[in-house]
Amino acid sequence: MGAAIQAADLGFFATLAAAGNLSAAGRELGISTPAVSKHLALMESRVGVPLVNRTTRRMSLTPEGELVLAHARRILGEIDDLQHLLGASKGEPQGLLRVNATLGFGRAQVAPLIARFVKRHPKVEVQLQLSVNPPPLTDDSFDVCIRFGAPPDARVMARLLAPNRRLLVAAPSYLARAGEPKVPGDLSRHNCIGIRQGDEAYGLWRLKPLRGKDAREQAIKTRGTLATNDGEIAVQWALDGLGIVMRAEWDVVRYLKSGRLVTVLPQWRTPDADIYAVWPQRHQHSTRVRAFVEMVAAAFARPSG
Repeated sequence: MGAAIQAADLGFFATLAAAGNLSAAGRELGISTPAVSKHLALMESRVGVPLVNRTTRRMSLTPEGELVLAHARRILGEIDDLQHLLGASKGEPQGLLRVNATLGFGRAQVAPLIARFVKRHPKVEVQLQLSVNPPPLTDDSFDVCIRFGAPPDARVMARLLAPNRRLLVAAPSYLARAGEPKVPGDLSRHNCIGIRQGDEAYGLWRLKPLRGKDAREQAIKTRGTLATNDGEIAVQWALDGLGIVMRAEWDVVRYLKSGRLVTVLPQWRTPDADIYAVWPQRHQHSTRVRAFVEMVAAAFARPSG
């Protein structure tokens, strides 16, 4: 291909793809929108194929553009890793660290840890992305992902940060009005607040008795008048006395302590939602990734109760 792709094109195209449109890329790169358009046109002229589908309001990558982006991210990542491997002997983390976390947990737990981390390591630049669901583990858009549940992909590195249970909870006012479930089957007659997140079957709650030889799991199909993809909203609806919700202990423990929420069916266990740090294998020697994961693990090692 000769000089069809130049070194300066890699960072430019990765920034353009992440920005989503020409004007946003221009702001990120510190150049004008026409300059972004000109650089892109020169790239496409040199490679001989369109890389971007452009409309008035939207921009999407062509298959060739997706190919360029995948290679650009990989090459830029390897250059970045090389820089940090060469500087690892200094023992000082530096460079860009991209962290992904879920909305509520990321806002309440991860963001404060990042603030502490950058004070300790001022040469590290951190970008925190919050999303409803964790990105695909093969995606190269993050360096560390803080997620619930063990990662199913062996091609990534993972570290258990803290054990975490899912709990069924409701406001005392709701239970006083609707009655308290005694067995899992009773849930089908209650207003259960649905959360549409991840790949789990929506509205299907799995419970297993804590004691007894016949520890057979029961799958209960729940129903209700409220559903959302935001866990914080679901918890707020439960606080308002509108129904029963299944939520991670980390998200509701303060309300259980205050009595605003109480556990439902406490003799039954719901699936665990242990907290993990996940990062690509190619970052296993990165000093900034290692330092961040170590600090988060130390912070989460404190008792959550």
